[in-house]
Formats: sequence, structure tokens, C-alpha cells
Amino acid sequence: MAVSDHVNLEQFMQGLKRRNPGETEFHQAVYEVAANVFDYISDKEIYHEMQIFRRMAEPDRVISFRVCWEDDNGNIRVNRGYRVQNNNAIGPYKGGLRFHPSVNQSILKFLAFEQTFKNSLTGLPMGGGKGGSDFNPKGKSDNEIMRFCQSFMTELYRHLGEDTDVPAGDIGVGSREIGYLFGQWKRITNRFTGTLTGKGREYGGSPIRTEATGYGTVYMLQDMLKQAGEDIEGKKVLVSGAGNVATYAIEKINQLGGKVITASDSSGFVHDPHGIDEERLAFLMHLKNVRRGRIEEYAEEFNVDFYEGKRPWQVQADVALPCATQNEISQKEAQTLIKNGIKAVSEGANMPTEQDGIHDFINAKVLFAPSKAANAGGVAISGLEMSQNSARRTWKEEELQDLLRNIMGDIHESCVEYGKADDGYIDYVKGANIAGFIKVADAMIAYGVV
Repeated sequence: MAVSDHVNLEQFMQGLKRRNPGETEFHQAVYEVAANVFDYISDKEIYHEMQIFRRMAEPDRVISFRVCWEDDNGNIRVNRGYRVQNNNAIGPYKGGLRFHPSVNQSILKFLAFEQTFKNSLTGLPMGGGKGGSDFNPKGKSDNEIMRFCQSFMTELYRHLGEDTDVPAGDIGVGSREIGYLFGQWKRITNRFTGTLTGKGREYGGSPIRTEATGYGTVYMLQDMLKQAGEDIEGKKVLVSGAGNVATYAIEKINQLGGKVITASDSSGFVHDPHGIDEERLAFLMHLKNVRRGRIEEYAEEFNVDFYEGKRPWQVQADVALPCATQNEISQKEAQTLIKNGIKAVSEGANMPTEQDGIHDFINAKVLFAPSKAANAGGVAISGLEMSQNSARRTWKEEELQDLLRNIMGDIHESCVEYGKADDGYIDYVKGANIAGFIKVADAMIAYGVV
């Protein structure tokens, strides 16, 4: 194929949409990577000859199955389960399980595709996968959740293994759910191996897995600011979400001298000009993780403003950390943040900024770390948990903290290498996409046509 005959970006996306109708989240994720990769590979014939990017955008397999379970009233309930195994060129499939009513094939294909590049950036031998169900754990008893998890794993177990596919947690899947899932896997297979990560420490889990994604998001922010001659100390920070990613991001910001002034959940957000300090963060963690309450209770406890049904992006600050869910920063909200003088954005959630919003941040020279780079800390620690399980040993927390910091520093350096423009501005989206692509692509080429 001559270089002039290469399929261009527009033609590629038309074909992708035709093959995957209605999967808008998946289209968005692929386009975000393709926009950078197509330019990078324009003069690299081998990637075109081997159809590497098209193969990356076609999952190895998509597994869909029925999950039947019985609620506490004896009613039979039916949900749908999925596992998307996107690419295992550099290691076994690795990625979380999400239990949320919004889960569908499009969302999981986007997450599995993103996971492939994210895992590549960590430098660890992990491929990309994602799974979950439209099951909603909210309002369910522990016994109902246990019965659902056992039914889910009874179907999924045949597709998993420590050298095949290693799931972890995600939205709606925490330590409780991982315990039920792993217990059922162990019960069915009669084996004890590191087939799930995010396990409890008493049965092979990692000491800092809960903190890792939030901490990593802040480490990426710290490195971006340092590259630009600034630091976190004294900066006002907007955080969305109130789960593990958000709360541990807040904790790390506090440790580094910043002030977080917002948090949110699906009901709205709180604006706390005082700052969510150590005492207030402890209340928030107990509220969300133990009592499973609503963010409005934080506003009542500390007499601060609660904005029902809104997101925090109109509040003026120096830094934004979107840590809730995908597409939570619209283009209009990105423009508001820019107008209000935002200096940096580090994505703790998966693809939380709409595509047009990302373009606006980059055009305005805002330091912008995409999720595949910024929130890779969680899967990095999961990869290290896989290593400790294989070696039948336990990592010390100090070792893991150092390894996490080093991995996030290496990711930042990779983004700088491939994203630095002639004027000195670093396009972290471009850098992350190209750095993540190269490792997976070269491994695929080495295997031939498979």
C-alpha cells in the first residue's frame, strides 16, 4: 500500500461507526487516540501494512451473559453481565469490573480500549480489558450483593485466570464485592491464585490499592506543575466525586499544601471555602464509605453551600481534578474553567472531559493530563499485586508508595517525550496516546497476523 493510499482519520472513523453503530462512548474514546496516532504513523509504513490501529480498535472478544439472582423477598432478578477483552499483546487482560445501571457494551468497550493504552503506559506487562453489569448495588443488602456476585462469577470464571484475564474493582465494585467474587472463583476452581486484584490484605491484597488512583492523579498534577515551574502548595483545587479516587486525591492534595474546596456526588456538589481539611475529609470518608450517605449531609455538618443537581466547575480555582465519571466536564464547562483561570486539569475518572472540551483546554495551553495517564496509579498497584501473588509474598507499604511514585513519574516523562511542542507546551494527550500506542503496536507486529 502506498503512503498516499492510506485510510485517513475521517475514513477510519466512518468505518468504525459503521461497524459499531450507536456506541458513542466507544467512538469518542477511539477518536481521541486516533487523532494523535494517525499523524504519528503517517510516514511509518509497517503500522499501515499490518493494520495495527484497526486491530487495536477491534476487541479480541466481547463476552455477554445473563446473570440471574434472588433478592431478599424471594423474587428472581435478571441482569446482564459483560467482559470485554480488548488486547493482550503485552500481557494478560487487566481492567476493572463496574456495577452500575449505566453499564452497556459501548461504555465497556471504551473503557477496555482506554485500559490497553493506560496499562501500556505503566510499563508493566498488562493487556487491556473491562467488564461489569447493569446491576445497581445501591440499596441492596449484603446478602443480595453476595448472591449477585456469586451468580456473576459462576458464568465469568471460565474466561479468567492469572495468566489470562485478571479483573479488579471499579464503580460499584469495592472490597466487599471483590471478596464475594474471588470467594466464588476459588470455590468453583479449587485454586488460590491472583485472579482478581483489589483483594483484602488478609488474602493477598495490596496495602495501598484503595489510595493509588487518587494519589497517582495528584502525582501527575504535581509533575505537570513542576515541569511548568510551579507546585501544588497554596493552590485552590476543585474535586468532583466523593468515592475512593476523589477522597484520596483530596488527602494527597492536603499533604502537598493545596486546598480542596469542592466535592460532589450524583445529587450535587458542596463548596467549602474553608477547605476540606483532614478533619472534614475524615467526616466525608465516613459519610460516603461507611454510612453511604449523600454529600448534602456534609454541607449541613459544616454549614457550607450545597448546589443540588450541579457540578463544581463554575467555582473559581487554580486546578481541577474530575474524579467522578465519564463526560462530566462539557465543552461549556471547560470554557468556564478556562475563563476562570484554571491552570491544570488532571483526570481521576475515566474520560471525564468531552472531546471538544479537551480541545479547548489544549488550545488555551492549560496543562491537561488525560485519564489514561493521570489515573493509571490504580492499575499500576493492581499490576504489582499480581506480582506479589505470583511470588507468594507481601509488599511493604513503603515499597509500594515508592514504586507508585516512580511509575507515575515515568508516565509523565513518556508524555513529555512524545507530547512536547516546539513552543515548549506539552500536549499530554498526544504524548500519552503515542507512548501507549508504540509498546502495544510493536508487540503486535512481532506476533505477525494474529
